[in-house]
Amino acid sequence: MNRLNPFVPSPPRVSVVRLSGAIGVGGRGLDDASVAPVLEKAFRGKPKAVALQISSPGGSPVQSSLIGARIRRLSEEKSVPVIAFVEDVAASGGYWLAAAADEIFVDPSSIVGSIGVISAGFGLQELLERYGIERRVHTAGKSKSFMDPFRPEKPEDISRLEGLLEQIHEAFIGHVKERRSGRLDESAELFTGEIWVGHKAVEVGLADGVGHLVPMMKARFGAKVTFRKYGPRKSLFQRVGATVAGGAIAELEDRAAFGRFGL
Repeated sequence: MNRLNPFVPSPPRVSVVRLSGAIGVGGRGLDDASVAPVLEKAFRGKPKAVALQISSPGGSPVQSSLIGARIRRLSEEKSVPVIAFVEDVAASGGYWLAAAADEIFVDPSSIVGSIGVISAGFGLQELLERYGIERRVHTAGKSKSFMDPFRPEKPEDISRLEGLLEQIHEAFIGHVKERRSGRLDESAELFTGEIWVGHKAVEVGLADGVGHLVPMMKARFGAKVTFRKYGPRKSLFQRVGATVAGGAIAELEDRAAFGRFGL
């Protein structure tokens, strides 16, 4: 109701939550702890819908799952629909978040998909040998030094890692199949880590249409619809950059994550 005149209904409201950046990488970017209070506020007061503005190359599968589950839980508890609008990219964990919505809309140039799991690292054993550095490691438990980057890869470690990645991949596939049930193109190879752009993503069922947030919400809820934006609050250290070295490393990691998709 209108606060000044209780007999005049208030215009419909859409809560807008921006989910931008890598997910749960080194305690930075998006994680469930930082996103939780934002989502809680966005669902309060019975908005017509919660619109997610997503631009993420992915990251932690666990944090992606936690955030996605929180979105679904709040949506069902409050009986508020969730609509995702993909900006530059919703890939890997970013697509996990998008799939938590009831509908997904993209820009004609948005990149979506990458439904796969990746583990990347470095082998530094030759670097130690070159400089005559002896690494001393003592463990209790034969798997405690699993995938040690300072030792040569072991076939049994690689096999174990592939098994772990496969389990995570199956969880990801299950989430997408459940959330996009009846909309996926069964003839397309959707779970190989491939990506799709704009209209093609709609064709294979990874998105519901091409459209932008404001005009889509006005078309659905009327020209008088209002928008209330929500986003994670940055600490003072995050706003000023904390440290030059830490900020530079963080920037490089984020650039590398987005760079995988040409962004």
